[in-house]
Amino acid sequence: MSGVCIAAFGKQAEGVNTFEVGFHVFPELYNNSDVHFYTFWTRDAYSKTGCYNLRCPGFVPASGAALLPGQAVAPPSTYDGDDGYIKLSLHTDPNTGDWVVYRDDLGSPSFLGYFLKDLCPDLIGSAPRLAWSGYVSYPKNEKGPPMGSGHFANEGEGRAAYFKNMKIFNSKEPDGYLFYYGGPAGCSG
Repeated sequence: MSGVCIAAFGKQAEGVNTFEVGFHVFPELYNNSDVHFYTFWTRDAYSKTGCYNLRCPGFVPASGAALLPGQAVAPPSTYDGDDGYIKLSLHTDPNTGDWVVYRDDLGSPSFLGYFLKDLCPDLIGSAPRLAWSGYVSYPKNEKGPPMGSGHFANEGEGRAAYFKNMKIFNSKEPDGYLFYYGGPAGCSG
């Protein structure tokens, strides 16, 4: 599996609470190697609770959402070619306390759905930690899949995958950071 996500993290005595939204290639879940939009949650450090997409209660999709959890998406960029993107946001709804997900690259914000606030008690109202990350996961002693575009971050614009214009609501820090990430397949561990 290889993916990219925005995640809100909290820490309870029982383990990490997290809500995640992003994109991944996960052949064992979808029976293909397409890029899929996904949602995930856990309240015990990925041990016994949580699930992807709509496989259990937790994420509630919006009626008529422009993108559904588990839906395949066309790869938005090509190496040394078109540089497309899909812009997502994850934040708490000030009225309900639920964690809402929007797609923000369609001309106006498009509500995709929400995580029920009670799923992860440590995330009610805010998150102690936020993360934007690329990741890979693979069995021990096997070769890993590529991360991002499959090219190293130092290759930069047009080649490496990136996060851009990241914002933290209610933060006193400036917005708009940019970082590249990724690497080729073949690492083993």
